[in-house]
Amino acid sequence: MQAIKTYKKYFKNKLNLILIVFACFVCTSFCFAQHKFKIKQNIPLDSIRLSDPYILANIKTKTYYLTGTGGMLWKSKNLKSWEGPFEVAKTNPNSWMGNKPMIWAVELHQYNDKYYYFATFTNRDVKIDTVAGNVIERRASHLLVSDTPDGAYIPMQDAIYLPANKPTLDGTFWVDTNGKPYMVYCYEWLQNGNGTIEKIELKPDLSGSVGEGKLLFKASDSPWSKEKDEHGNDKRNKVTDGPFLFKTGTGRLGMLWTSWIYDVYVQGIAYSESGTLDGPWIQEEKPITPPNFGHGMLFKTFEGMLLMAVHSHQDINGKYHRVPHLFEVDLSGDKLVVVKPFIP
Repeated sequence: MQAIKTYKKYFKNKLNLILIVFACFVCTSFCFAQHKFKIKQNIPLDSIRLSDPYILANIKTKTYYLTGTGGMLWKSKNLKSWEGPFEVAKTNPNSWMGNKPMIWAVELHQYNDKYYYFATFTNRDVKIDTVAGNVIERRASHLLVSDTPDGAYIPMQDAIYLPANKPTLDGTFWVDTNGKPYMVYCYEWLQNGNGTIEKIELKPDLSGSVGEGKLLFKASDSPWSKEKDEHGNDKRNKVTDGPFLFKTGTGRLGMLWTSWIYDVYVQGIAYSESGTLDGPWIQEEKPITPPNFGHGMLFKTFEGMLLMAVHSHQDINGKYHRVPHLFEVDLSGDKLVVVKPFIP
């Protein structure tokens, strides 16, 4: 009997020890996750290193949510001082994205009481093609979902939205005049040689795509983009980057998109003659921002001012230096007009 009591006491103490060790492990893991990224306070917008900026102005929380390439989230009440970065994307390591995908050009869209995380994910361990000596990695626009703008954003039903053998990027969201939701995205020039902007229909709950992508226009359709060919002659640039849809005050459908004039990053714009995604899309003759600003999007402040968020682009010692900036814009007429820089 005494042996049984001793065993029970030993087992109870050992179980307690195991539980304590497990609790310490969970606590340590949680604390590590919480402190993986040091949260900073009162950071000015132009002190944040971020490309492809996207700002969701959420009326419900009276908070601005800033995100972009890198996939992290910043928060502000006034556009002047920001808190972050917060890690909000929860990808599935067993999916095509792999364990730690690169994340580019995140956009946050509110739709039917849900929040959607449109982003470009790249799995660098998977190669899908080699063109002109360039190895093309598995990359695609994809969606995650959350009940709140703060996240966490998690995968939905469909494993893929776009073909696995095509590199796609910079997906954005639009509900067309037929009431159907679409993702508008770039099919990358690395594979097709002349980057395109395309659309694909989404399921009503955005949990997957329907059918195949459809061409809207090509990079070479732009009259302002330029690069040099192998003989040093001018030709139209091959890059499509950062589409974003909007409507003017007169109801005209427009699209911001970005390319290059030689080594200068520039913000272009096109308008749809039909008023739908199907176009045809007519390109403006000139860029709409000063040189070395691009990947723009539009949002309204809580005071009703319309702003365009872009990033500036500098090449410093061979490294890209990109910072978010804001411009006041006017959409009251038939075209988008950039008014002046906006300093929060």
